[in-house]
Amino acid sequence: MQYRRLGNTDLEVSVICLGTMTWGVQNTARDAFEQLDYALSQGVNFIDTAELYAIPPTADTFGKTEEIIGEWLTARGGRERLVIATKVAGNTRGWVDYIRGGPRLNREQMTKALEGSLRRLRTDYIDLYQVHWPARTTNYFETRGVTQIEDEEVESIEETLEVLDDFVRQGKVRHIGISNETPWGLMQYLCLARERGWACVQSIQNPYNLLNRLFEVGLSEIALREQVGLLAYSPLGFGVLSGKYLDGTASAEARLNRFPDYRRYSGENSLAATRSYVAIARKHGLSPAQMALAFVNSRPFVTANIVGATTLEQLRENIGSIDVELSQELLDEIETIHQRIPDPAP
Repeated sequence: MQYRRLGNTDLEVSVICLGTMTWGVQNTARDAFEQLDYALSQGVNFIDTAELYAIPPTADTFGKTEEIIGEWLTARGGRERLVIATKVAGNTRGWVDYIRGGPRLNREQMTKALEGSLRRLRTDYIDLYQVHWPARTTNYFETRGVTQIEDEEVESIEETLEVLDDFVRQGKVRHIGISNETPWGLMQYLCLARERGWACVQSIQNPYNLLNRLFEVGLSEIALREQVGLLAYSPLGFGVLSGKYLDGTASAEARLNRFPDYRRYSGENSLAATRSYVAIARKHGLSPAQMALAFVNSRPFVTANIVGATTLEQLRENIGSIDVELSQELLDEIETIHQRIPDPAP
């Protein structure tokens, strides 16, 4: 395993981070225990979850993934070996109003969220506490741009960051991060932290994969200059980049077969690009999944690559990508495809 420093902290995290959002719906607690045990045996020390999980989110499964991790921690011990990241849900505009009657990024709700996560995880501190998404209208989740800023009653970044800073001062949170953010949002957090002397954002968790490299425009420069590394999620584009949905080898239990509404990476251009990426992986004797993951692992602005799996076999392959080095010839071929079909799945 390889390790990288988390932002400007003293934490060294594994480049492969274990994603957990399927635990509690697609995966049982027993599956999760097996995945955790195997990941740790391979040197993974970084676990990412959220109060919202499992996915797809429902009132019945809200918090279930954190509960499973807490059960595993109680059974196995060794909390100090791990870097555990979780997230607080913000304004979802009616999407998951079963969370605290409509989650918001204010002091009252964030305090309840943190206490709930600590209780479910059965720990007295969170290593990395992240804001799950912005509490404002912006271009995230398949939106390429902002054409109108709506008049909204939303919590300001200043209000949210002040609460996060208090969590750090209380010792309940070691470090803070953000997710699904834009360059403007990230710089707001950084500038406010400097002005107020508050806790500084150490990471940004955004989608990044061969079908969505938008992080490279704007955010990658900030990540490198400010040492706020990317925690890349969806590195396989919901499994599309493995090629299994192209050749019909995906099982009935595969995510997009069970939950067909998750079509972010399944558009015509995405599938065309995927066919080309799969072809060059096989040409170079690599599995498509490992090539796609190795590409993410190799980017200088990436701190960790969040991999998820519904089977132990998939997890072995995903973690094994840390040992795959891509030749310059292969990287050039990837770039040729990217120039021809750039970012088909924002």
